[in-house]
Amino acid sequence: MTDIQHLLNAEAEYLLGHQSHTFNADTLHLPGPDYVDRVMAAKALKPGVLRSMQCLFNSGRLAGTGYLSLLPVDQGIEHSGGASFAPNPAYFDPAHIVELAIEGGCNAVASTLGVLHSVARQYAHKIPFLVKINHNEILSYPPIYDQTLFASVDQAFDMGAVAVGATIYYGSHESRRQIQEISEAFAHAHELGMVTVLWAYLRNPAFKKDGVDYHTAADLTGQANHMAATINADIVKQKQAVGNGGYRAINFGKTHDKVYSDLTTEHPIDLVRYQVANCFMGRAGLINSGGASSGSNDLAQAVRTAVINKRAGGMGMISGRKAFQRPMEEGVQLLNAIQDVYLDQGITIA
Repeated sequence: MTDIQHLLNAEAEYLLGHQSHTFNADTLHLPGPDYVDRVMAAKALKPGVLRSMQCLFNSGRLAGTGYLSLLPVDQGIEHSGGASFAPNPAYFDPAHIVELAIEGGCNAVASTLGVLHSVARQYAHKIPFLVKINHNEILSYPPIYDQTLFASVDQAFDMGAVAVGATIYYGSHESRRQIQEISEAFAHAHELGMVTVLWAYLRNPAFKKDGVDYHTAADLTGQANHMAATINADIVKQKQAVGNGGYRAINFGKTHDKVYSDLTTEHPIDLVRYQVANCFMGRAGLINSGGASSGSNDLAQAVRTAVINKRAGGMGMISGRKAFQRPMEEGVQLLNAIQDVYLDQGITIA
């Protein structure tokens, strides 16, 4: 706790002492050791999905807590191999990606079909695999910002993966096709007993207005989460909410005054709690992304994100670039610092 308070610095009391009065904690389906029995067992899922989810919960340093720490490395496609791995060229070799997840005590490693396929027989029995089946490749010129299927659910299943992941760019012109594709893919994954994880991101130039970027606004990301849960994502990955009022600023869609007067405040924990509430009150687990690496402040930023996620009622963190774009020892330290937030019983639900 002392280390966490030190990293939070001036925000320590603001974040650790906050009590939320938007959605009461006892109305949420919170993470815990019994989450599969208490929450997931009520769903119309095959037993194999429950087994796969429990496999995720039983792995890594957070085993038995009901929280997740995931290492995602699909940036070789999303950004480029050079942009992603030049800061630490060892990670051009997929084995080092999986080794970082293992050494860092992660519950699972999430990556592309090719990365995990290339080392599956060496590692699939040592750490759960999550195969990302679609990507936004930016080698095409001019760039096309669209999520395209790169792999199938069957390919992920055949290599021993326990989960599949996908991205939908909600708000984009291509989102309707992506919703249909991924809904069908998730249904097939559940038939095979696999967990489904959705990167529920917003993407539309119109979501930036008057110098403000509403791609991370609580009201818009909350709706993206709600739509992710609607296509049966077991876990929703979302950027942590920053700000609010996207519907009103852009003047589209439908919202309600109580979203802003009663169900959210300006406090970051309350903004993320609104994200959790839109995940069917926690029946789909919310994991927040760690974001891009910004240098020496990465450790403090990662711990801050974890504290907000946990106290809001989230299920954990998925942090990649902050960990793999530095030497393995430092990457392990960062991942462990995130996990320490979820292991510290003094950090409670707000």
